Amino acid sequence: MRDVRGAWAMAGAQLRKWHQEPVVVQSVRSAAAATVAYVIALRLSPEPAPLTAPLTALLVVQVTLYATLTTGIRRVNSVVAGVVVAIAFSVLVGLTWWSLALLILASLAVGHLVRVSEFVPEVAISAMLVLGVTRVGDTAWARVLETLIGAVVGLGCNLLFAPPVWVGAAGESIEDLARRVRQLMLRMGEEAAGRTPVEHATARLHEARRLDHDIVQVDAALRQAEDSLKLNPRVREGLLHRIVLRTGLDTLEICTVVLRVLARTLTDLAKERDPDPLFEPQVGATLEQLLSEVGDAVVSFAVLVTTDISQNAESAEARLAAELSTAAATRDKLAQLLLEEVQRDARQWQLHGAVLTEVNRILDELDTEHRSRRLLEELDRGTREERERRHHLIRLRRRLRMPRGPRRPRSDRNRPPVSGRSL
Repeated sequence: MRDVRGAWAMAGAQLRKWHQEPVVVQSVRSAAAATVAYVIALRLSPEPAPLTAPLTALLVVQVTLYATLTTGIRRVNSVVAGVVVAIAFSVLVGLTWWSLALLILASLAVGHLVRVSEFVPEVAISAMLVLGVTRVGDTAWARVLETLIGAVVGLGCNLLFAPPVWVGAAGESIEDLARRVRQLMLRMGEEAAGRTPVEHATARLHEARRLDHDIVQVDAALRQAEDSLKLNPRVREGLLHRIVLRTGLDTLEICTVVLRVLARTLTDLAKERDPDPLFEPQVGATLEQLLSEVGDAVVSFAVLVTTDISQNAESAEARLAAELSTAAATRDKLAQLLLEEVQRDARQWQLHGAVLTEVNRILDELDTEHRSRRLLEELDRGTREERERRHHLIRLRRRLRMPRGPRRPRSDRNRPPVSGRSL
């Protein structure tokens, strides 16, 4: 009996997890919006199978409300522009092989003129579909009607049912990036503690360079999360969430760049000292310990950035501060050992100093005071930009509401103003 209850509990927990997954929520919302748009189009459109409406609704219901509003307007513009071009061509030349080529060129040009961005091909597609039918006029306006139905249903679906917030997915990608950085640091530390062949050091350098591709993927996930925070009624402090995640990713990106430089330094050192070890045994062991502690601090920093609850954030910040303090002490020990080694043998002293400098840069980027200062600067800048944007909107609203005074006669417009001297 307990096993059955446990199985039901696990199934319920898994179901709740799926219910909260942004991908599942987005799939259900897209299917529902497309179905509703098709049902409405069946009643209003003269076409027997108005598939343009569900297609438009499916494309308009984007991942975020902000993207839905901007995408819906551009998509409607692209379809209407394509229909207008098709009507003009049907009246003038009809459908031939050369008119089709001119139609595509004209549609793409019109798409760039009306600034529909990524929907420029949609202008040409709409024009070809409309021009290829016999009853051009009826089909053209039916396609416009279906597009409007799909766009309205998609916008209404996002207004009534708020889109999912993708902050959790972005946070997971940031933490995964931090763990990959830590794993690379551990491997570099293990190899630095012993004899490192040049091939192994070069392989670590290539791994550090491949982190750039991971940064691009995390940045895409973060952009999606930033859009999901805009105009979303579920989020109250969207600006703060966006700045915390963005500054956190910027810090990790800087750390990956410095780590790549560190890998290059160790590779150069392996070439210079081959077949001897990179460092003396005590120096290598200390460097391995330091890179392990710095890797732990990188993961703790990512956890701190992606933590929402204040209590958990305080514990994560305390853990990060303790790990940075431990790493700083190990850094000082390594600096003393490197100094003693350079005094005994001054060869490759530049590379030894570079190793210490690059570790210092990573520790400086992860410092809590540096992060707090950066957050305050970005918050001030974001608040100032929002205030300026609101000021422009208020000023534009005042201009639109301002009553216009009586216009002077045309003869008075060219008359020079009367000054006090002429009186």
